[in-house]
Formats: sequence, structure tokens, C-alpha cells
Amino acid sequence: MVKMTRSKTFQAYLPTCHRTYSCIHCRAHLANHDELISKSFQGSQGRAYLFNSVVNVGCGPAEERVLLTGLHAVADIYCENCKTTLGWKYEHAFESSQKYKEGKYIIELAHMIKDNGWD
Repeated sequence: MVKMTRSKTFQAYLPTCHRTYSCIHCRAHLANHDELISKSFQGSQGRAYLFNSVVNVGCGPAEERVLLTGLHAVADIYCENCKTTLGWKYEHAFESSQKYKEGKYIIELAHMIKDNGWD
């Protein structure tokens, strides 16, 4: 009996001419460097980056969590290719000073790698 395996394809490929971030586990593209907002965030497993938009990620259900900056409604995000949890999406910020995070994404450094043109 021959076992057929399907090759993995990503939903979106980012242009190779731009610096990108990819999943460290399967190398699926996650974000373009131009979408990076801040490098000064803290995830559950260490440092994390805040992005305006991401690709190839799925989103879980939103839940309220008390983070370092207060109460937020967040949804875990995961790599669509390998299903690794990468960080979260800010769905709602309860404090007015944190509203800028709504609709933005946190990806932990432990789960991403720099790709394309970082020399």
C-alpha cells in the first residue's frame, strides 16, 4: 500500500523582496516587516512583537484576559500550516489608552524567524 502525502501550501506568500517573519516551526510566512508596530511587548513565553496585520494564521475564540496593561478581550492565533499557537489578536481593549491595540496581533519571538533580506 502506498501512502500519499499532500504537500503543505500556505494561504499567502509574502514578496521575497521584503523582509518577512515566518513560523519557526514550519517556515510559513507570518508578517511583512512593514507591518511591525512595536518590538516592546511581552508574551506568555517572553518577548513579542505587535503587528498591524498577519497572514497564514487562524484565530480562536475571544476571551477576556488581564494582561500587563489591563483587561483585554483577546483571541489566540495559531499557524494555519502547523497549528502552533503563536500569540494573540487584540479584539477589544477596555481602557481608552489601550484602544490602539484593537485589531492588532502579537506574535512571540519564540515562534518566529526572520526571513528574506535581513543582511
